[in-house]
Amino acid sequence: MGVKNLWDILESCKKTLPLHHLQNKRVCVDLSCWMVQLQSVNRSHCATKEKVYLRGLFHRLRALIALNCSLIFVTDGAIPAVKLSTYRRRLNNAENEAIVDAANHCKVSSIKRNMGSEFSRMIKEAEVLALALGIPCLNGLEEAEAQCALLNSESLCDGCFTTDSDAFLFGARTVYRDICLGEGGYVVCYEMDDIERFLGFGRNSLISLAVLLGSDYTQGVRGFGPESACQFVKSIGDSTVLRRLALEGLSIVKKQKSSKRKEQTLTSKHEEHFAILKTNFVGNGCNLPIDNQFLKVIDAYLKPKCHSAESVAVHRALSVYTFGRSQLHQICAQFFDWPPEKTDEYILPKIAERDLRRFSNLCSTSSQLGVYLPIDEMPVKCPVSSIVKKRISRGRDYFEVTWEDMHGLKASVVPADLVESACPEKILEFHERKAQEKKPKHKSRPKKVGKTVLKEIDDKLRELLLDSDRDTNNTDIIGGLVPEEISTSTHVDMLDPRACHGSKLKVNSRGGEGGKNGVSSSSDCYATGLSFPETEIIDLMSPSPSVRARGISECQDVKCIDVELSESDNDVSPEHARRARELRLFIARIGDRNS
Repeated sequence: MGVKNLWDILESCKKTLPLHHLQNKRVCVDLSCWMVQLQSVNRSHCATKEKVYLRGLFHRLRALIALNCSLIFVTDGAIPAVKLSTYRRRLNNAENEAIVDAANHCKVSSIKRNMGSEFSRMIKEAEVLALALGIPCLNGLEEAEAQCALLNSESLCDGCFTTDSDAFLFGARTVYRDICLGEGGYVVCYEMDDIERFLGFGRNSLISLAVLLGSDYTQGVRGFGPESACQFVKSIGDSTVLRRLALEGLSIVKKQKSSKRKEQTLTSKHEEHFAILKTNFVGNGCNLPIDNQFLKVIDAYLKPKCHSAESVAVHRALSVYTFGRSQLHQICAQFFDWPPEKTDEYILPKIAERDLRRFSNLCSTSSQLGVYLPIDEMPVKCPVSSIVKKRISRGRDYFEVTWEDMHGLKASVVPADLVESACPEKILEFHERKAQEKKPKHKSRPKKVGKTVLKEIDDKLRELLLDSDRDTNNTDIIGGLVPEEISTSTHVDMLDPRACHGSKLKVNSRGGEGGKNGVSSSSDCYATGLSFPETEIIDLMSPSPSVRARGISECQDVKCIDVELSESDNDVSPEHARRARELRLFIARIGDRNS
């Protein structure tokens, strides 16, 4: 609980900070407060049986682990004697019995807590889970918030997680009251510097408010509310308020509601001060002088029983604990019935992100010291192997990266700004690789269609002529013609439209005037409208001559020889007919390509 109404008094100093504020910080956690928060979500028997509170703790821890937030769990120890009445009243809900029992324990410094209760069992489960995740646990001597405050005041941690407002009375400087995960996660933070600057309350003033308003150690003074108590403390001042309360008691208090007659009855005698204290101070708990009770409360806040900063227990809690993967598998299987694969899916990406933040801190520290080392020369190996792709989630840039030696984790998604601060060289390599992939491949310049077509035609014609020559070696298919008798002194571009257009070729199977053995000479076989010498060789790869208008006048000097076709198609061999069809189809395809 802490001090009554103290959170309301400190409301103006409350700050809601993004969850990212806890990055790279070391924070002490009052474990009892966290477990009460998580248990209050669902108090049903089913939720307790299914360990809902422990699942909530697991997800809270993995979120903080990803931020490289080092946690120290602190548990409560023995119950202080000054708190016995409050403790028994909470358990038994019987105020009178609690006061009587407390009176019987006035000479007892503290008593042990009931370690066999259900809540104590929950605390033990949380400790086991934390140790598997590499989070140390420190068992306090008495109050857990007092131990957290001592570590914070000694600068051994950056803040305390607790819902007890009396952490400030024990000396804490930064208190995180609440935490929220998920999208837009945040923490509720109170700084002692803000309290001193905005409200004018130091540690002594806050202890005085606890004496007047009531706390775990006292029920306070009747007639004081938050406003009157704050006015009283401010009127005296932080530096002297505790001393005057201890020495003068309530005689220095001027109640706003008291009559002038009651104020005149107050004298400066010490006995009258005790009488006023006895009538106004409630819940002393012991048959002791009232000024001694004030001193006990003040002393409980100023000198709590805690492990000192130099103790072995504190040094052990500040040590680095390793992550126990196999141990975590067993705990999650026992508590949550999770297979190892599901546990790894939850925790390994967070462990990898934490290690990357630690590497980023190392790079930042070395650069601040003026030491600039390449990434491959760092004393610690960069956990990122390479960047796979860039992603955007909820308006924020991320990188999907592959990891090296990360407990079997291959790849996961991390914030882009984290990768940039840890290993900008990896980002440069990623952009260079992307630029190479996007660079257009070299395309060869297309060849001129005319030369390509002519070359294909020439190759096809040569192939067909060679096949025809081989056929004629076996059979005499054209009037006993043999290959040696074919004149090849003239080569004509067969696909030039000027060469083939309008030509007539007639072969007489019996031979005749057309040429030797029935075949016309090279100048007579191709009546093209143009005459070529017999020895002229035309390069098929050369550009075609300009097209001339076809007319009778141009063909007057050309001797056109009509050669009669064979009397019957049966005289042509089937192979020769097939070759002819192939030649016609090939020429037709070339024509289609040119059109």
